[in-house]
Amino acid sequence: MSHSDELPDNAAVAGALHDAGLAIDPSELHGSLCGYVSGGGRGDGDDWLQRLELDAERVPASGGALDGLRTVTLAQFAAQDFDFQLLLPADDAPLAERADALVDWCRGFLGGFGLASPASDALSDEAAEALEDIGRIAASDLAYDGSEADESALAEIVEFVRVAALLLHGDCVDGAHRRRQLH
Repeated sequence: MSHSDELPDNAAVAGALHDAGLAIDPSELHGSLCGYVSGGGRGDGDDWLQRLELDAERVPASGGALDGLRTVTLAQFAAQDFDFQLLLPADDAPLAERADALVDWCRGFLGGFGLASPASDALSDEAAEALEDIGRIAASDLAYDGSEADESALAEIVEFVRVAALLLHGDCVDGAHRRRQLH
């Protein structure tokens, strides 16, 4: 992945959210955007925050962290490869902070996916199950003691969520596109 294809860091997004007057966690915002786009919603355009039902007090700067978050996220989904990443705190952040951020990301994803309102027949059985699993993670209260096994478990959950988001995007966006081409 090239440098321009990397998500802005959590701190930059948090600062931009504060500047825009938005009281949402960076991971939850990214999850919302990813859920919306995965469900078939359009994340392009200057009104993307409003599409996520977020009303910024101040318009985010063009070329700033929020614009970068949106642009890179859309590019990662469009690339249809496995470079898609979740916006979570850095690996050196405390384990509990990263686990909480993953739960927030999943909650945001579910909200964004619901806003996009994909047709229920758009989901394969596998994608429907993945969406249910994201829902279980979103409803979880993850607890870790910081052991190496906990680090490994969190990494596996993050990887599962990442692949689940790609699967849902594939069913709702790519699958819908293929169905339109057949008709």
